[in-house]
Amino acid sequence: MPFTKIKKRLETEFLAPSLQGRVTYFATSYSKYPDHEGRAAIRVDGVEVFKSDYFELMMLHSQKYHEQEESGAGLHRSWMQAFDEAEKAGGFDHHAFYRAFDMFASQPIEESLKSEYPLVRIFAILDRRTGKRRLSAMAEEMESAPPFIQIFYKLRCEAEGLS
Repeated sequence: MPFTKIKKRLETEFLAPSLQGRVTYFATSYSKYPDHEGRAAIRVDGVEVFKSDYFELMMLHSQKYHEQEESGAGLHRSWMQAFDEAEKAGGFDHHAFYRAFDMFASQPIEESLKSEYPLVRIFAILDRRTGKRRLSAMAEEMESAPPFIQIFYKLRCEAEGLS
């Protein structure tokens, strides 16, 4: 699915009414990069609040890979597990953005809210199907969530008038 359709669905079909016009999604690929790698971001009031690109993802992957390698795991397993851990730590490129949307759009909102992938959780927190009661019930678990997820949780709570 082209990014324009993903963006439209995220911003109109899924985004909570209290955030429409404030939250936008961005992804691009660069034709001069090998394999047309690119970057993606979530913008709030025109400011990129959560962003990453291929090179940030690869730096995070390299760090996670060396940690795996030192633990004695096999080469292929370490390589693949490092990608998974890099995404869970908040690294992503435009391909990961697309995968996260596919996961989010194809599963129930409750599963998305508990997803181990940050982008999927962020999409779910900003989703219109996540109501005020559910947001209030999530307060305690959000205290231990990564800071980049907490930002979107606080944004949504403020938009809904929850303190």
